[in-house]
Amino acid sequence: MQLGVNLIPHGDPTATIAVAVAAEQAGFTRCLVYDEGLATHDVYVMCTAIAAATHSIQVGPGITNPYTRHPAQTAAAVASLDAVSSGRALLGIGAGGSLTLDPLGIERTRPLGAVADAIATTRALWAGDSVDVDGQHTCRGARLHGARHDIEIWLAGRGPKMLELGASSCDGVILDFLHPSVLEAAVTRIRAAAGEHRPRLSYSTSIVMNDDDMAAVRPHMTYRLVDTPEEVRAELGLDDETRTVIRTALGQGLEAAAAHVRDDWVAPFVIAGDAAECARGVRSLAERHGIDEFLLPVFDMTDPVDYVRRVGAALNG
Repeated sequence: MQLGVNLIPHGDPTATIAVAVAAEQAGFTRCLVYDEGLATHDVYVMCTAIAAATHSIQVGPGITNPYTRHPAQTAAAVASLDAVSSGRALLGIGAGGSLTLDPLGIERTRPLGAVADAIATTRALWAGDSVDVDGQHTCRGARLHGARHDIEIWLAGRGPKMLELGASSCDGVILDFLHPSVLEAAVTRIRAAAGEHRPRLSYSTSIVMNDDDMAAVRPHMTYRLVDTPEEVRAELGLDDETRTVIRTALGQGLEAAAAHVRDDWVAPFVIAGDAAECARGVRSLAERHGIDEFLLPVFDMTDPVDYVRRVGAALNG
């Protein structure tokens, strides 16, 4: 099983780059960089800086969307990143969320079709084809020169149709912070939709070894809990009134909303324990569901370099 890391590029850019370098040294083989629009530094600037500071780790947006940039421009950006990184680029794509789209006044219309069109356009451009498209985005004789045709595309999604799209058209599917009660069904759906094509599977969640790790992940469970399916909320004991309180508090920031999140609501979504227990948890997850990669998100914490080193040592030990 491979290890990946997912970085949020805000604050000091040199600190984000330092985490990527530490991840490569700790045995991580992929580095995704969040694309959250105005909430973070530009994803392609940061990906290029990370590529320049590293030697072997794959680098790419994770996850970008088909709305904030024309998909042909995304295809060109990733191809350029691939060229300057000596073939280490990849593309992570999904439908995009409110944190990214709302400040730009962009409505997420026909997300399944938009993502499908973006994947098809990107594949065709990387293949060197002349592309004419009439859809949510338009191309007229669009063409790229010199792009590598087999740059990997990974799709991140939760809905059944989006998972099926990833299974049938992408190199891999990223499953992010899924409750154990729905993870098996998601993997089964992907396998069924893939047919003879076998996309790789990446599972992403936090490793929690101490109180600081839990404090870092709690704010990022706020919007995830709000969007969790009704049956999962019922299993957690998260009632509609509390859900509304969390959703309202999100308008004041993640930390304000996190004050209403209980640790026992977070625990089922993460892998917790000492280093050995976390390693066993990840291995068990991989063996049970056929997971090819564990993707570690790195949120705001006191020492993110130490975090990736601790997790790398545990999972590579």
